[in-house]
Amino acid sequence: YLVYTEGYAPSSGEALVRSDLSTEAIRLGRLLHQLLPEPEVKGLLALMLIHESRRETRTDADGDIVLLENQDRSRWHRRAIEEGSGLIIESLSTGRHGPYTVQAAISAVHAESPSFEETDWAELVALYDVLLGMQPGPIVELNRAAAIAFRDDADEGLRLMRPLVGDGPLDGYAPAHNAIASLCMRMARYDEAELAYRRSLDLTRPGTERRFIEARLNEIASMRTAS
Repeated sequence: YLVYTEGYAPSSGEALVRSDLSTEAIRLGRLLHQLLPEPEVKGLLALMLIHESRRETRTDADGDIVLLENQDRSRWHRRAIEEGSGLIIESLSTGRHGPYTVQAAISAVHAESPSFEETDWAELVALYDVLLGMQPGPIVELNRAAAIAFRDDADEGLRLMRPLVGDGPLDGYAPAHNAIASLCMRMARYDEAELAYRRSLDLTRPGTERRFIEARLNEIASMRTAS
């Protein structure tokens, strides 16, 4: 999983993904599943497969980030999603599944939704509740808060996210500030969004992710000019 994570979100360099590492991690996952077809091995392989199904749509022709809500779902690899979903069902049926399987189930909800707007946010919140019980931590809390923001409203999501930054455990984690900024943008609270994006910019190395944040700051400036 560490190998796959490094391929999915490299810790160095400008590339957003490293497909060589992701491919190797999945190869090893398949080999492990053949040798040890335990529930969490199934869950881990499913998680990697479903993430990988979206790889080609995570960036545009210029190599810039494309958010999940804007990705072309017709280009997602359905075979990988179907294989991953089958492995999740097998793992869950044993009653001995763990956090990898729950994370895979969360990814499957996104992968199987016809559109971003039709995502079953209530199911996602329920799955994050299960994951928190198995593997409590601030990043799970952040993702749960994001799901709640779409299930209920952005204000409730912000209320849950804000204690995680500032003096909280995720103040040094750029995606937490990006999540807060995104919710503020949805509510046209541009001053708060700018502050959050600028904090994220301080934490982000040069490359694709930094260009994404700079583009959002330019978008805020344009909106202010237009108004």
